[in-house]
Amino acid sequence: MTYKYRNEFNINDKTVLVTGGTGSFGKSFISYLLKEHNPKKIIIYSRDEDKQYHLQNKLAASFSEEKTAKVRYFIGDVRDLVRLSLATRDVDILVHAAAMKHVPTAEYNPFECVKTNINGAQNIVQASLASGVQKVIALSTDKAVNPINLYGATKLASDKIFVAANHMSGSLPTKFSNVRYGNVIGSRGSVIPYFSKLIKEGATELPITSSEMTRFWITIHQGISFVLSCMSVMEGGETFIPKIPSMKMTDVARVLAPHLPQKIIGLRPGEKLHEVMVAADDAQHTYDFQDRFVILPSIKFYDCEYSYLKTAITVEDYFTYASNTNGEWLSDEKFKDMVENFSPESL
Repeated sequence: MTYKYRNEFNINDKTVLVTGGTGSFGKSFISYLLKEHNPKKIIIYSRDEDKQYHLQNKLAASFSEEKTAKVRYFIGDVRDLVRLSLATRDVDILVHAAAMKHVPTAEYNPFECVKTNINGAQNIVQASLASGVQKVIALSTDKAVNPINLYGATKLASDKIFVAANHMSGSLPTKFSNVRYGNVIGSRGSVIPYFSKLIKEGATELPITSSEMTRFWITIHQGISFVLSCMSVMEGGETFIPKIPSMKMTDVARVLAPHLPQKIIGLRPGEKLHEVMVAADDAQHTYDFQDRFVILPSIKFYDCEYSYLKTAITVEDYFTYASNTNGEWLSDEKFKDMVENFSPESL
């Protein structure tokens, strides 16, 4: 299993803005840049001052003063275009990781989810174009494919906004692309920390929504490296999807707690049985590029040649990339290794 992708984009001497910078991806991404790259400046854009305070202390304990002096903390919400426009000044690279992403919460609070995930995406596009940001990568989700819940529907709309934004660039250097992947091992609010919490608290059983449920799995380290790798080749409008393994949720629970029985509780509101990252309707625009799939936009950008895809192959008609029909499955040993060594807290 690969934990680092080839040809990571060189962030040296670049100013990077990370929206949602205090989330699981944001914190780990910032730590990775400070360890492995030499950015000119990293701007953390988020709305929670307490999380920024704790992140500042954590970085100060982990890195030299010379490194942490490159990090700036910017309180703001992606819903606020004026504030976002201030934050994007002189920014070279923008990674958009801010989102309202808890499926049941979004079902019960649809207006708030739309404001953050759709209106926020539009604000990112407008601020990036106004400031001349060079590269913008937005983090998508498998739930944006054939969505059945509000979170997935808003992320589908967000994906479409970032693709279409390339029409608005004109003579500007700004390019927009999406990165889509599955469940992140150990990310805040995900099932593994939830199961771990139940186990530590002495639970007598683990709740499973369905005995058939499957999910794609990726480590935070893989996700970070994949984003940087996609930055190296992106020409604008692509959706990049890593080839990653699947695992049944019953097997996840069994590996984490082999001594505990499992209780089937049924699907939650808006929850899918399996996840899809390439839908059959996207197959005509999808290329198999070694360690990833690349979905090109259905609308045409006449200044994009996507030359890096000369070595790629087109997928078959009606091809789908789904967690239950995936060709790669996690063994117990590999899953344990991912949980123990590649959670967000390990970076």
